[in-house]
Amino acid sequence: MPIRSTTRLGDKGHFGRYVSIVESGVLDANELARLPYSLRVLLENVLRSRSRDLATSENVNAVAHRRVGASVPFFPARVLLQDGLAVPLLVDLAALRDAVDAAGGNGRAVNPRIPVDTVVDHSVRVDSWAGPRALAINMEQEHRRNLERFEFMRWSGNAYDRFRVVPPGKGIVHQVNLEHLAQVVIAEGGEDEPMLFPDTMVGTDSHTPMINGLGVLGWGVGGLEAEAAMLGRPLTIPVPRIIGVEITGALREGVTATDLVLTVTELLRSHGVVDTFVEFCGAGLGALSVADRGTIANMAPEYGATAVYFPIDDRTLEYLRVTGRSSQQVDLVESYCRAQNLWRDDDAAQPEFDELLTLDLSTVRASLAGPSRPEDRVDLDGVAAGFEEYSRALGREPGEQRTVPVRDTDYSLADGSVVIAAIASCTNTSNPVSMVTAGLVARNAVARGLRTRPWVKTSLTPGSLVSAELLEAAGLQKDLDSLGFQVAGFGCATCNGNSGPLPEPVVDAIGAQELLSVAVVSGNRNFEGRVHPNVKAAYLASPALVVAYALTGSIAVDLTSESLGVDTDGQPVYLRDIWPSTAEAAELASQASSQQRFAASYADLFEPGELWKSLPEDPRERFQWDPASTYLQRPPFFDELSVKPARLRDVHAARPLVILGDSITTDHISPSGAIPVDSSAGRYLRDHGVEPRDFNSYVSRRGNHEVVQRAAFASLRLRNRMVPTVEGPVTTHHPSGDVLPIYDAALRYRHEGTPLVVVAGAKYGQGSSRDSAAKGLALLGVRAVIAQSFERIHRSNLIGMGVLPLQLPDGTSSETLALIGSETFDIHGLDALAARATVRCTVQRPDGRATDLKLLLRADTPEEVETLRHGGLLPLVWRELVTASQP
Repeated sequence: MPIRSTTRLGDKGHFGRYVSIVESGVLDANELARLPYSLRVLLENVLRSRSRDLATSENVNAVAHRRVGASVPFFPARVLLQDGLAVPLLVDLAALRDAVDAAGGNGRAVNPRIPVDTVVDHSVRVDSWAGPRALAINMEQEHRRNLERFEFMRWSGNAYDRFRVVPPGKGIVHQVNLEHLAQVVIAEGGEDEPMLFPDTMVGTDSHTPMINGLGVLGWGVGGLEAEAAMLGRPLTIPVPRIIGVEITGALREGVTATDLVLTVTELLRSHGVVDTFVEFCGAGLGALSVADRGTIANMAPEYGATAVYFPIDDRTLEYLRVTGRSSQQVDLVESYCRAQNLWRDDDAAQPEFDELLTLDLSTVRASLAGPSRPEDRVDLDGVAAGFEEYSRALGREPGEQRTVPVRDTDYSLADGSVVIAAIASCTNTSNPVSMVTAGLVARNAVARGLRTRPWVKTSLTPGSLVSAELLEAAGLQKDLDSLGFQVAGFGCATCNGNSGPLPEPVVDAIGAQELLSVAVVSGNRNFEGRVHPNVKAAYLASPALVVAYALTGSIAVDLTSESLGVDTDGQPVYLRDIWPSTAEAAELASQASSQQRFAASYADLFEPGELWKSLPEDPRERFQWDPASTYLQRPPFFDELSVKPARLRDVHAARPLVILGDSITTDHISPSGAIPVDSSAGRYLRDHGVEPRDFNSYVSRRGNHEVVQRAAFASLRLRNRMVPTVEGPVTTHHPSGDVLPIYDAALRYRHEGTPLVVVAGAKYGQGSSRDSAAKGLALLGVRAVIAQSFERIHRSNLIGMGVLPLQLPDGTSSETLALIGSETFDIHGLDALAARATVRCTVQRPDGRATDLKLLLRADTPEEVETLRHGGLLPLVWRELVTASQP
């Protein structure tokens, strides 16, 4: 394998050595020019792996010659975690270290082999809002509730090498990554002649592809895959199809990056891009800043793509400079990428894609997405009418207006009342122009005498400290404060379901007539029940439109034709009256942004604040488990393991735990928000002496497998076809016919020795990358999920937990099979599995009839099949570490 050493390139400074794609001889210059840029990065990764004897020439040729579906190893340069998945991942590692030691192995080998950064961003909740002390109160509450978790993460920072923690209150993982952590090109090794290679990564959050906007190839994985990557194992991926999106034209006046990303989401979800790389190209690409590109790439999971790549160009360098990267790093990025054929310019030939779509930016219109899916984009002038249609679908009569007085106030709520308006999420707070536009709308509204409606819970939770500083520097925060958008935290907050409580009188009014209350959030997900359990409909919108809906207090107002309110002279004020020009917002954002501000803001990124410094330090290499803890418990995944895996057994007489429809999300499977008092997890916590006010959220309790299994299918919005008249986490136990909470039914099946299956429709497992959605099922005894199709990350998580992902034949569904839940399932031939094998399944009905099915095993690579044979990734890694320690 030729590895070229370079000398000085003009005034760029010392370059280093690198694995040259062209000099490898696998492709000539003309062939390389036709290869999409994202595949060039993947090809370099495999070439470099081959030079270390970690990949084969067959792997190299599979990428170079685009053999779609062929499995190849991918070695990311680093791993990025958020605390919601970091804690359960670290619990696994601590338990693995214990288990390896207990088997006579070297537990110290359970240690990251590549750099790992964790950003604590998923635990902040909006308990306090619309006040000058909101930030301080919420941070104090965050530390109080999460003390055990934070102590555990601090222990992890000491116990593991190459492991850093960004303490809470610093920002959201993807925005911090975009603005600071990512280097685009990495120089590793000695100063004299370092090895240079593209910055690549995986992250335990489905929105990890946000970094693709900066030209860094990375994607979201579950915690199990991240553990494997941390421990030096390659992530085996199929060579993907590459969907090109050609950008033409320019955005019209008044159209924001959020409107663009909602349009892209609608386009790509309807086209179908699951398991693909999407790569943007075309003459219009230069019109999109890296902040715009990051907004688009952030929502990759909403349209199903694995990665959403924007090639490196002048816009990339511009962003690196303004965000405080060193001039040496910027020069290195340009020099390396030009030499390695990773540089894009308008004169270069366009690569050849498997498919090419075109998007004319001038066709994008002001939009929202809702009421419950990110791909359900609707033009701004159709939002009110769309909500009326949604209301009718839920049984409301046309024109029916229901109002409920809110006690102890002088106002009432109605269907469509906006009770939450949140500027949140790295998707949009990372975009300076979007944030400044919102601030200008606030300034103009305040100048006209407009005020937020009193029933609206407003909040601003920026994705980084520099976002807040930018608004201050632009002189806009005081106007946002006037409308109740004080900074309430630096973290995911409302976007992640940590929206905090609504005032009790508001909750009572909503419940009195089951009003269709609404949230408007500048986030990336609006799945049912995600934002708040008392919010029925949720809409995604730009930060500026969040402000506008806080002013109207109702989604039923047409912002394009109806007034937001009246000014101090009694004159109506329309959205068009207070909306700034694109040029004004861009100019003010540019003035407020500076290299010095970014550099100063990130200078102490890893430095602990006073609350974090107060945590005790534990120098021991083994974690000391507390049997009384309700946050952290050693999981049972390593109990009673043998050094050699047992033969994979067929499944006999399995019962369906639930039968579900299409678009079941990981929010349905493993909720992340507040834990209801009367839920299975709530009962467990109460039984262990936890007061309901201290329940915290599901996401904060994922370090305890007892909560994880009780959270499985715990969504209050779950619709299980085995209990068609009930919405929520219940099912029918068979053959008794008893209707029970899902956890209780699974517990009864376990005592009876009955294996379980889950039956679902299309796009099963959409949404977040949380591996708790797979862990919960495995802990309940689910052997297989039988669905019409799977989303990528959840499918991988199921395999990581040893749960079979089985795909129904085209045209077959639970409806065509007339399943009602009293059937049993026999799954045959599991001792002879192969990648994408056909698996026989017999559905036995109570009347003696049987239906034979041929199911597709969605283990797509030999490595995934091997993981299933071991019963999951954790047992496989344990066996490798124990075996390696044996003489």
